[in-house]
Amino acid sequence: MTAEREQETGPRPSIARRNILAAAAAAPVLAGAGAHTAHAVPPPHRRRAGVPLIEPVSTTEADWKGVARALGRGGSLMRKTVFRTGFARTDLHVVSRDVEVTAGLALGSHAAFIRYSDGSTLMMGDIVSTEDELQRMLDTMHAHGIRQTAIHKHLLAHSPDMWWTHVHGHSKDATALAAGLREALDCTGTPPGVPPSKTPPPVDLDTAGIDRALRAKGSNDQGIYKCVFARRERISDGGLLLPAGSGATSAFNFQPLSRGRAALNGDFAMIAEEVHDVLKALRKGGIEIVELHNHGLTDEPRLFFTHLWAMDDAVKIAKALRTALDCTNVTPTSIKAPN
Repeated sequence: MTAEREQETGPRPSIARRNILAAAAAAPVLAGAGAHTAHAVPPPHRRRAGVPLIEPVSTTEADWKGVARALGRGGSLMRKTVFRTGFARTDLHVVSRDVEVTAGLALGSHAAFIRYSDGSTLMMGDIVSTEDELQRMLDTMHAHGIRQTAIHKHLLAHSPDMWWTHVHGHSKDATALAAGLREALDCTGTPPGVPPSKTPPPVDLDTAGIDRALRAKGSNDQGIYKCVFARRERISDGGLLLPAGSGATSAFNFQPLSRGRAALNGDFAMIAEEVHDVLKALRKGGIEIVELHNHGLTDEPRLFFTHLWAMDDAVKIAKALRTALDCTNVTPTSIKAPN
């Protein structure tokens, strides 16, 4: 992508502020971030044959201070390339199949920011909203040039009605991207960020048995046991090389119920050739299928994701997951599943 192809566009203010901004002759103001003009790049496209991928660059925590301020909360820098922030929907009381769904199981929004060698920043994420919040949130994202790449479900029968939206932004101004996302989140009941407990509650499950079954080591994330597997291929999106494990993971969350039982929610990352065998293996293992969809518009190789659900003995669930994982080209990773 060359500089000649870049366009400069400013984020459109919300209707409520247009007259105020025009009267003041001020630059567009994004909520929580002061004045920023977004330097947008062209819409995502498939990479042309022979055109090299644009590589991510190493960053430090200091490089993301503006993004953290705009989002109104801190984040963590993973492998010096991905700045990731979670937005747990602890304000909600969601029930699915008589299970009170915790934020860690299925109600966590997140956003990841990656800096590239051409000076641009890619923002990817998955945002949780109620059905009543969804349309206003989408309109606000549109006003800030943030695209949606999936609008889907993570749960089967549940109350209240919830939706999950994958988002994609690419800009020369990372802070403007973050501020636009913050304004969209402010259309929802997403509460302010709370630092995670330094001592998470214990996981009342046979975690050693889960690890043996999955042939991987999981982690206790605020009382939810999480196991993550990354695709082995080099994944790109719109000509941008994604850092390992970014946007291409199979992630499984186990919420303890009692007596070794767990509620499972998660996401399987697959290429087209793997989809049928994975779905068949999951169903044979008693795991329910929630969704089959894409997370990106121009990813290469093209990835498909399936959300899943189970309520059973946790080790039994893990064994069924392992059978399905053996149909895919993944490797265990220490990356935590999105909150």
